Amino acid sequence: MTLAVRIVPCLDVDGGRVTKGVRFLDNVDVGDPVELARRYDAEGADELVFYDITASSGARETTYDVVRRTAEQVFIPLTVGGGVRTVADVDRLLRAGADKVSLNTAAVERPSLLGEVAHRFGSQCVVLSVDTRRAADRPSGFEVTTHGGRRSAGLDLVEWVRRGADLGAGEIVVNAMDADGTRDGFDLDSISLVRAAVGVPVVASGGAGTIEHFAAAVRAGADAVLAASVFHYGAIRIADAKAHLAAAGIVVRR
Repeated sequence: MTLAVRIVPCLDVDGGRVTKGVRFLDNVDVGDPVELARRYDAEGADELVFYDITASSGARETTYDVVRRTAEQVFIPLTVGGGVRTVADVDRLLRAGADKVSLNTAAVERPSLLGEVAHRFGSQCVVLSVDTRRAADRPSGFEVTTHGGRRSAGLDLVEWVRRGADLGAGEIVVNAMDADGTRDGFDLDSISLVRAAVGVPVVASGGAGTIEHFAAAVRAGADAVLAASVFHYGAIRIADAKAHLAAAGIVVRR
């Protein structure tokens, strides 16, 4: 059975507001996360991702209150990430309404956290989010970064996602920093590399600009396509993205 490709809007939250930048920089305010979550649920999004983008770099906890209020407004799976460091943090987020929890910086710093969370709650709720950029000195041509893209992790993309999946991650999000916010298209090379390396679902993130970009990401190996600015600013409607994928012969939830 062919699984339906998921369309996933992303809410990058800072200080309780949704923001969006380019290549992780120069973020501007685009709205209230609760209102946007409600809108995307009504428009037919398959899932929703909520990232507290400065929790790790600011060494603070995720804003649980905003997560709770967001979760109350949606009836689709909600993934939450940012500032998650312990199994107890994951427990609090799940109790606040998250269905899946995204681990990034903390997983790089202590990879065993992935296994601990998977053992306690199941791999289905463990998402390994990887902020990656091109690096000629890495075997795959891509390196891993942490702290919202502010630091190099000294890891190769393919080696890291393979290890993450082995440790218990049930899904991999590939955040292409070079493409983020540019609207020039997803980084198809990184998607293909990760797809070939792991057997768990792969989510493409960073670079959506036209409706054609979604199908290209799926053909490169993505099981789900995540986007932010094109949805926030109305450049692409979720229903139109699904219709385009369906017309291209790709199975979607209608």
